[in-house]
Amino acid sequence: MGFYDDRVVPHLVHLACGMSALTPLRQRACAPLSGRMLEVGFGSGLNVGLYPDTITEVAAVEPSDVGWRMAADRVAESSVPIERSGLDGQKLPFEDDSFDAALSTFTLCTIPDLRAALTEIRRVLRPGGTLGFLEHGLAPDEKVRRWQHRLEPIQKRLVGGCHLTRDVRAELTAAGFTLGSVDSFYQPGVPKPHGALSLGTAVPA
Repeated sequence: MGFYDDRVVPHLVHLACGMSALTPLRQRACAPLSGRMLEVGFGSGLNVGLYPDTITEVAAVEPSDVGWRMAADRVAESSVPIERSGLDGQKLPFEDDSFDAALSTFTLCTIPDLRAALTEIRRVLRPGGTLGFLEHGLAPDEKVRRWQHRLEPIQKRLVGGCHLTRDVRAELTAAGFTLGSVDSFYQPGVPKPHGALSLGTAVPA
């Protein structure tokens, strides 16, 4: 990664994804999870403190050293043991069926090979394990989608390869997940092209 992607983007992501209005949504994404959990795209640790009491340990996958350093205080203060356990969601260093749960919040938009990453998450989840997710992506309205396609090249350059037009539901299904309850809505106070959110669960099919 170049200087901008390596040193600047983690701070931009922290500011954009750390808004207090997102905290209850993050809590909802975490709430159904239990046991040993994989968190892909750990970032600056914005979900720490929101995990339910049923989480016993967290394996954090985070490629950015800057992001991991930004998370240091949260990790140190966490009541749940957290270990940085991987750098690349597309190639997870874990055995099959290693985790009871997985968590992804505002991560699927930036992974270069999303299908590979989702396939890896499905591989390391035990049968019946749950993936909780909170992601932005393709809007439900055609007019908004047109703006997303126009803005996406700029978004990708400014925010570390972040896509606006990924269809989260379709990508999860294509990677072999069965969707649970999923809410799709626009985040209040955010321009619709950037604020089309999906929040829910999925299990390995």
